[in-house]
Amino acid sequence: MRIRSLGVIDDAVVELSPGFTAVTGETGAGKTMVVTSLGLLLGGRADAALVRIGAKNAVVEGRIAVPGGAAAAVRAEEAGAELDDGALLISRTVSAEGRSRAHLGGRSVPVGMLAELADELVAVHGQTDQQGLLKLSRQRQALDRYAGDAVAGPLDKYAGAYRRLRAVATELDEITTRARERAQEADLLRYGLEEVAAVEPRAGEDVELAEEAERLGHAEALASAATAAHAALAGNPEDPEGVDAATLVAGAQRALDAVRSHDPALAALAERIGEVGILLRDVAGELAGYADDLDADPLRLAAVEERRAALTALTRKYGEDVATVLAWSEQSAARLTELDGDDERIGELTAERDALRAELGGLAQALSDARTEAAERFAAAVTAELASLAMPHARVSFEIRQTEDPEGVEVGGRTVAYGPSGADEVELLLAPHPGAPPRPIAKGASGGELSRVMLAVEVVFAGTDPVPTYLFDEVDAGVGGKAAVEIGRRLARLAKSAQVVVVTHLPQVAAFADRQLLVEKTNDGSVTRSGVKVLEGEERIRELSRMLAGQEDSETARAHAEELLETARADA
Repeated sequence: MRIRSLGVIDDAVVELSPGFTAVTGETGAGKTMVVTSLGLLLGGRADAALVRIGAKNAVVEGRIAVPGGAAAAVRAEEAGAELDDGALLISRTVSAEGRSRAHLGGRSVPVGMLAELADELVAVHGQTDQQGLLKLSRQRQALDRYAGDAVAGPLDKYAGAYRRLRAVATELDEITTRARERAQEADLLRYGLEEVAAVEPRAGEDVELAEEAERLGHAEALASAATAAHAALAGNPEDPEGVDAATLVAGAQRALDAVRSHDPALAALAERIGEVGILLRDVAGELAGYADDLDADPLRLAAVEERRAALTALTRKYGEDVATVLAWSEQSAARLTELDGDDERIGELTAERDALRAELGGLAQALSDARTEAAERFAAAVTAELASLAMPHARVSFEIRQTEDPEGVEVGGRTVAYGPSGADEVELLLAPHPGAPPRPIAKGASGGELSRVMLAVEVVFAGTDPVPTYLFDEVDAGVGGKAAVEIGRRLARLAKSAQVVVVTHLPQVAAFADRQLLVEKTNDGSVTRSGVKVLEGEERIRELSRMLAGQEDSETARAHAEELLETARADA
């Protein structure tokens, strides 16, 4: 892993051992930046404050070996990433303005993609994780994770029923609490539909009536114009001497008919004049019929205007025109049917809610039974691990309980509270020595005991749900003496089946590492490429001496450091 311009680190390369790597250094030297860097590679939150002062951005690049066919490799390839000799190349850049970019296998990817891969690749634990283990929800999650499919199956069924119950309860509450508003809405719709039904509008009727009203309003002018046009075309009986168009056209045709046989061109013109005559007679006939049929009855005009007024009253309320009013009427009828069916729907939802509550109670019982069975095995496994962590008489147990709630579901003959993860409250208890009553670890465990409980939990997980790499950031806080030696020994055993990286201040832990990295600052307060180095031989003894006594050259500290290394080698 290469780190540039991150916190106190200017430019450094961290080479981790396949087994157990211990990262040491004086307080403030930048050991935690190793954890932070790995967190960024695994999709952790970017913070502009991490960027070294004066730098434009911080960059972390890492190479992570991924077995072919592993879930992480498949997911990365689906995202377009390419593996380099069985390894994933990951890069994360954080700008001084807080912007972040991620690259995976040579491809730009969302930061969330790195977080997806993290669950398959690395388990990161620090002091914040210890505090998280104090939360009941985290303790339940830990138990569920250990139980695996035995709990995951019932939990999946329970979660599905829970979501459906929430949806039904929400709809039922919405219908019942808005009953008054829905009743008012139904009354308004019913009144509007009655208004429309009383008028009985037809599609397009408003357009037809508008045309008829225009015609009736100008009946006299239309009749006079039609009569005058008819007279011009066909003649006026009251003026036999008048000349009309039909007579003139007929005269033209007779003149051509007399000579049409002498010239085909003239004959064609005669034919066309004949057609004009026929057209004139047709138009004249229609004009006569129009004038005869024109209704100038003022009563009909009044009836048309009255009907138009009724339609206008509807369009003012329910739409721009009759077509829109009819569409509103159809939609409103459907909505009214829905509103009028509220009572029936309330009955259906109430029955479904009660059935779901009964089903949920049974599923919660099955889930609780599965957790109880897994809790016994989990507690026994953690207790066994604590024995190898200098807590031979400690006993871990789980308390699985429910809280009575009259609004809850029935589990085991009691009505208890429930949530999205069941009806159980899961609490991890610790009895640190014989005769001590089991107490919640939040109240009964010291800092050192809590560190060892968390490490024991993680070691148990390693046997049931392993990941390739474990990173512990000062998981040994609050521990010393023999307990520290046992923690180092247990981490070394864990490293036989996985890669283990530990940021530690305890020489007893560091001595068990396959590789020890020293992080140290230069005179200007930065960590450069040469500031992260692998310690071997004499250098490692000097660093362990410093960690033991604060003095690299103390003969007593050197002897103790050599003894620790011998103990670790013998244990291996």
